[in-house]
Amino acid sequence: MTVTIKDVAKRAGVSPSTVSRVLSGHPRISLETSRKVKVIMEEMGYHPNMMAKSLVSKTTNSICIILPKPAEELFSNLFFMELIRGIVTQASRSGYDVLISSGANEKEELEAASRLLKGRRVDGVILLYSRKDDAVIDFLENNGYPFVLVGRSDRYENILSVDNDNVMAAYDATNHLISMGHERIGFVSGPQNLIVSRDRLEGYRKAMQNSELEMRPEWIVEGEFLQDSGYRAMSFFMNLPNRPTALVVVDDMVAFGVLRGLNELKYSVPEDLAIVSFNNIPLSELSNPPISSIDIGIYHLGYTASQVLIQGIQKAAIGAGYTNRFVIPHRLIIRESSMHSLNKK
Repeated sequence: MTVTIKDVAKRAGVSPSTVSRVLSGHPRISLETSRKVKVIMEEMGYHPNMMAKSLVSKTTNSICIILPKPAEELFSNLFFMELIRGIVTQASRSGYDVLISSGANEKEELEAASRLLKGRRVDGVILLYSRKDDAVIDFLENNGYPFVLVGRSDRYENILSVDNDNVMAAYDATNHLISMGHERIGFVSGPQNLIVSRDRLEGYRKAMQNSELEMRPEWIVEGEFLQDSGYRAMSFFMNLPNRPTALVVVDDMVAFGVLRGLNELKYSVPEDLAIVSFNNIPLSELSNPPISSIDIGIYHLGYTASQVLIQGIQKAAIGAGYTNRFVIPHRLIIRESSMHSLNKK
């Protein structure tokens, strides 16, 4: 038989309205009464009707992660797994559930966001990265829905966002290779419709320009955030008559593909080609050789995104001086893949 609020109230010796106030965290309910009622709820196996509660409070205590690609493709990249772990950990600590929705393209992502928010199934949305002229961000911003972007927008300066300084991160990665004596440095990029790819490419270019080093168009290859992109890039790079001696690679998973391609072509890292990558996922330390990588604080990105979204949901208005953009620090982790110095020759 289903346990009701009235059953809990009768056993606790309080009114049903008091039980309702305990569930909603009403400040006028004493700590002693709240603890007593919650213990009885647990003993009786009472579970509140969250749908009914949301109709009254007009909140769901749920947030949604909109995945930018089909889930099976994203979950092959450990970056997203660690990012989502940070989001879910913080949301759970704040008493929020997390829904995950995905779309095969921008139209499907937009439909998912509209369905979930207009149907009041979630209180807010986390976007895992942004594209140039992103229709999903336009929809959320123009309709005033709470959301946070992991990344940055090229159109809206005041939206809630959590990001790294990806330009500086790529600048640091490239400068490390320059400090090791490399002058012919290539770049394996992600899709240029993604802001993160463009920012990292810009940082690479700035470092090369500041050191007055040559940049050739054929030394920059665009792909996806997948192993296969790095693998395919190697058959191109290593057949160039004047090939790079070092690469900045946009993502660790892409770098694993680079290593696989070089191994099949019988080249050695870092002697034949030095590599620096991004994200510092745990496997980057376990690869052969271990990959030098920019640690961007993936878990902290997700945790902070969840935290600022929930804070935004719970505040009717954001006060003066409130920070909209949160920048997570990065650091270069130097490992064997970039430790061969040309300066010694």
